[in-house]
Amino acid sequence: MTKLEKETIDMKLEVVLLSVSDVDRAKAFYENLGWRLDIDISGGDFRGVQMTPHNSAASIIFGKGITWAHPDSAGSASGLVLAVDNIDTALADLIARRVDVSEVFHFAAGPFNSSVENPRVRGRDPEDRSYFSFASFEDPDGNRWLLQEITTRLPGRMWKSTEAADVAKLATLLHETEQHHGDFEKSHAQHQWWDWYAPYLSARQNGSSPEKATAAANRHMEEVLHVLPR
Repeated sequence: MTKLEKETIDMKLEVVLLSVSDVDRAKAFYENLGWRLDIDISGGDFRGVQMTPHNSAASIIFGKGITWAHPDSAGSASGLVLAVDNIDTALADLIARRVDVSEVFHFAAGPFNSSVENPRVRGRDPEDRSYFSFASFEDPDGNRWLLQEITTRLPGRMWKSTEAADVAKLATLLHETEQHHGDFEKSHAQHQWWDWYAPYLSARQNGSSPEKATAAANRHMEEVLHVLPR
C-alpha cells in the first residue's frame, strides 16, 4: 500500500443543493414523498430546508439564499438518481402520492447513455438486469429525478467500513433503551426484553425520536408478538 493510499481521506457525498422558486411549495412536495424533514431554519434573507429520502445517507437542501443560482434558474438540477430495490413498488408509491411520474423505461444503449437517437425505451430492461430499469419525475420547479432499480450491486460498488464501533455511543443508546422499556415492562405481560429493544434501537438508528421509537417498539410487541397489557 502506498503512502497516498494510506492517507486517503473519507469523503461522503451527503448533501445536494437545489434551487427552488417557492420554498413552502417545494417543502410540501418532498414531505408528500415521505422524505424526512431534518431542519427548517430562517433568519433575515435566509431560509434553509434539509430533507432526506427514506433510508438515504444523502440529503437535499433548498431554500432562500442557499445557492448562487439566479432565482429564475430554479429547476436547474437534472439527473438526480434515487436507487430503489423494486422499481414497480416505488412507482406505485409515487402514483399513490399523486406524483406525476413516468412509466418504467430503460436506455437503448445502456444506463444513462443518451448519445443515440431515442435513447429511452418504454418498459423494463428486457433482461431484467440490475441498474437497467428506470422511471422519472420532477418537483414543482422542474428539478428532475430518476428512479434506478438496483437489485444486486456490481463488485467493488460498496466501500468497506473503516469505522470502529463506537462503544460509548452504543452504551448510551442501550441505557436510553432500558429507560424507555421500563414503562412497557411494568404494564405488560412477561416477555424477552430483547424483543422490545430491537425495534426501539432500529427506529432510533433510522432517525426516529425516542417517543416515536417507543411507540414503534410497543406496536411490535402488541401487534406482532401479541404481548398485551396485564
